Amino acid sequence: MAELFYLKECSSTNDEISRFLPYGNSDFIGLHTFNQTKGRGQYGNVWSSLAEKNLAYTLATNTGHFNCSDFLFNYYTAIIIRDYLANLTENTVKIKWPNDIILKNKKISGILIEKKKINQNNYFIIGCGINILQENFDEVSNAGSLLTQTGKSFNLVSVAENLHEFFIERLKNMPSDEEIMNQFNQNLFRKDEISVFEIEKERQNGIIRYADEKGEIWVELEDGLKSFYHKEIKLLY
Repeated sequence: MAELFYLKECSSTNDEISRFLPYGNSDFIGLHTFNQTKGRGQYGNVWSSLAEKNLAYTLATNTGHFNCSDFLFNYYTAIIIRDYLANLTENTVKIKWPNDIILKNKKISGILIEKKKINQNNYFIIGCGINILQENFDEVSNAGSLLTQTGKSFNLVSVAENLHEFFIERLKNMPSDEEIMNQFNQNLFRKDEISVFEIEKERQNGIIRYADEKGEIWVELEDGLKSFYHKEIKLLY
């Protein structure tokens, strides 16, 4: 039985889940809240979330269950969340490299994966924030929610419980490295479209061609095809 714990309020589900691991009897332990007060995003970013409007969810699983690289594991988690939200909303959902989830040109979900040693075991701590019922995002112009992007109100508890089961089932049946890369690139946001990028504080046009297994994005610029790591290039949308 896949266990999913709940907190009415917490600072960060990624930080809190470690204290639930001793009480779990499963290879997959989940924690969720609808009121996360100090959410964290990738690379030190902050993930802000309005209370009782959005989902903060974390899944802990032993790293020993997986043979792929950390980059591919990161990509695959993005694929899982993309697939879940595409099925839920019956809409086209894309992955903005490396792992933001985009619905109708707005970011509706972010992912933070950490590796931690807890009680002598090594874990992937997979954190996911999904904007569900929030209507206003102040000055965050590229953020949206399931409600703003589809006009539909989704039940918070159902979204959390179904995501937990979906996530675990997909992790138990990981495809090959090649298939992960194929799926990731098939769903890559603004792939093969002319876009505006910020590179070393300068803006220029370019076309995303593909992401690779080393975690790099390949963009065709005026002076040729070049690869970038995260934070070396910013897609403006």
